[in-house]
Amino acid sequence: MACSTPFLSPSEAARQLGVSVKALRLYEERGLLAPIRSATGWRAYGEAEMTRAAVIVSLRDVGLTLAQIALVLCGGAIDLETVFTAQEAKIEGEARRLADAQARIRALKAALARGEAPALAALSPRSRRAKVRVALELPWPWGGERFELNEILPLTYITGPLGSGKTRFAQRLVESLSGAAFLGLDRVAEDGKAALRRLEADASLKSRVDGIVATLVERGAAVSTALMALLAGLETEGPEFLVVDLLEQGLDEPTQKALMAYLRARVPDARPIFMLTRSRAVLDLSAVGADEAIILCPANHGPPMRVAPYPGAPGYDSVVTCLASPEVRARTEGVIAWRPKVA
Repeated sequence: MACSTPFLSPSEAARQLGVSVKALRLYEERGLLAPIRSATGWRAYGEAEMTRAAVIVSLRDVGLTLAQIALVLCGGAIDLETVFTAQEAKIEGEARRLADAQARIRALKAALARGEAPALAALSPRSRRAKVRVALELPWPWGGERFELNEILPLTYITGPLGSGKTRFAQRLVESLSGAAFLGLDRVAEDGKAALRRLEADASLKSRVDGIVATLVERGAAVSTALMALLAGLETEGPEFLVVDLLEQGLDEPTQKALMAYLRARVPDARPIFMLTRSRAVLDLSAVGADEAIILCPANHGPPMRVAPYPGAPGYDSVVTCLASPEVRARTEGVIAWRPKVA
């Protein structure tokens, strides 16, 4: 019967921990780790040493310095919450940078696939973005936490599960942004008759909307009152920012996709639009570019957070679970989460 030794050599320990032997030696030199020594002086790592080493590696992975790790291991005073918050902000900033780089690569590849020479100047959205900062106190159910948005991109998606507060967040955003207007679901009330009357009364607006509809139809969209009402709101002049409740309301999947292609083609010159959505045809995570942002309202009523559009980014999996096909969305249309009134 074979038996296995409970001790590992430095190379075996390093392989299991995912670090180098040199890293283990550095931890030892800094007094963080003390491997067992054999009678001949060879280093060995038992269960206790491997457990301690795993803690060190984990703390290094989240950004702590060796000096900070030493304080943690000896029970010294260190404000871990502040350290973790700073590291989280750093990681999120890097995630956004990588997402922007990924979007530029996609744009270059798409241009090459069309047989076009990539317009390199167009791939520098930082020179075009509106550097508008908005800060607001979040309404119920958050209880007054502060939310800040350091830049407003041409297209921003706001998503979250039912009952997450995303509509309240959007309305507070309108209140906090000077020159913003809210395009709610009342646009399709009474079959959108009010929007249609406005189109008939404004020849210039109707001309613009008719031109857009013709373009969308060429891309597979279906003409509907819901589409006309939405476009009437999107094309109305005046507001500097638009916040649209459930962009996909009343639109089938081909129409949603055609509309998103049109909205992307408008940037960067068009006014910024915030879009509430739970449709994967509207928020196609594989197509989100450098001029677009995603804000998630978490199910647990944590503060809204910006999410980078690639797997592994903080909040990405939660965004994926919020999105559904138009067929699934149709089954939950009109469902509103109920909460008892606060006494």
